[in-house]
Amino acid sequence: MSKKTRKKSSNPTGKRAATKVARAARTSTGTSAAKTRTAVAKTKAKSAAAVRSEASHKADSKPLKSKPVAAATKSPAGALAEGARAPAFNLPRDGGGSVSLKDFAGRKLVLFFYPRADTPGCTREAIDFTRLSGAFADAGTVVLGISGDTVKAQESFRNKHQLSVPLISDEQHQMLEAYGAWGEKSMYGRTFMGVIRTTVLVDTSGKVARIWRHVKVDGHADAVLEAARSL
Repeated sequence: MSKKTRKKSSNPTGKRAATKVARAARTSTGTSAAKTRTAVAKTKAKSAAAVRSEASHKADSKPLKSKPVAAATKSPAGALAEGARAPAFNLPRDGGGSVSLKDFAGRKLVLFFYPRADTPGCTREAIDFTRLSGAFADAGTVVLGISGDTVKAQESFRNKHQLSVPLISDEQHQMLEAYGAWGEKSMYGRTFMGVIRTTVLVDTSGKVARIWRHVKVDGHADAVLEAARSL
């Protein structure tokens, strides 16, 4: 074979090899760039997910604000005291008719004054006294509930919760004031006049044996029952 022939036959092979090397280099470079872009995208996605997760956790961890409730600030001056004679009253009750102090002469009497019919605290209190009504009867004690609600509201309250204790309506607040259950209260930074949750125990002679002011509902009816039994 001549030199000229050998030169022509070797040259195409060298070009093809060079082309393969170039293509391989471009492929490798493209693959590396694609991998880099994919890695960056994944990192950004993880960062965004972490931010959302942290924000969500902070929102869930935010403490709930409890609603303010009315708080009694003080009782009226010259309020009823233990040992005093129970003030007379004659007021309408649920179911029709009226109730007066003289109806219970010679018997022990519990008067629980509550702010408003069918509100959570007042409902629990009325249900507790109803639950213990048999025990109060065994102790020779009558229980009456009093608020400034209308007779109609008292009847709805009784029917809804199947209350067995008589409920008195004192819309003019005469009895509430006489027994020291009407006074200044506060809520949301303002003061106003309203019913102060109060319970009065009257003995068989018609005198005030015990007074509970600013009553906490839990366990209260049971404490009053024990006091009535001790008379």
